[in-house]
Amino acid sequence: MLLSRKKPASSPGSSVATAQVLRRFRVVFNAVRSHFQQVESQVGLGSAQVWALSVVSDQPAIGMGELARRMDIHQSTASNLVKALLRKELVRTVKLPEDRRNVQLHILPAGLAVLEQVPGPFQGVLPQALDKLPADALKRLDQDLGALILLLKADEQAGGIPLAEL
Repeated sequence: MLLSRKKPASSPGSSVATAQVLRRFRVVFNAVRSHFQQVESQVGLGSAQVWALSVVSDQPAIGMGELARRMDIHQSTASNLVKALLRKELVRTVKLPEDRRNVQLHILPAGLAVLEQVPGPFQGVLPQALDKLPADALKRLDQDLGALILLLKADEQAGGIPLAEL
């Protein structure tokens, strides 16, 4: 028995418009991926690690929670990024005497040397481009992507994972 896939009787978007939007998503994803690959091949770190390193450089003595907040990621994700930076001896931690569970992060000279080699923005090309959009365009994009997320029935928890980690 042959199964056929039927298209819905009425489609809200035309196939030409759908194809154009899909093509634009591909362009965006390829630009982001290309930047990630360029960063990794040039400095040997993933883009999320580079971003974390730059935040630590800009904010000496930053804590893990604040790093996560500034990168808009989950604290466990920030912790994993920092562990990799510690292994590569690019940052160091200082435990606070009053609460040994809290640590302050400091960049090491090797970390500064890495940042000097990084091509393009530390946080990535997409956040930089989004920052340059006019406020009304950014608001429309947010609303439209929200509608798309609902249609996809996507897990919004994935929003806390850096693109470089996907």
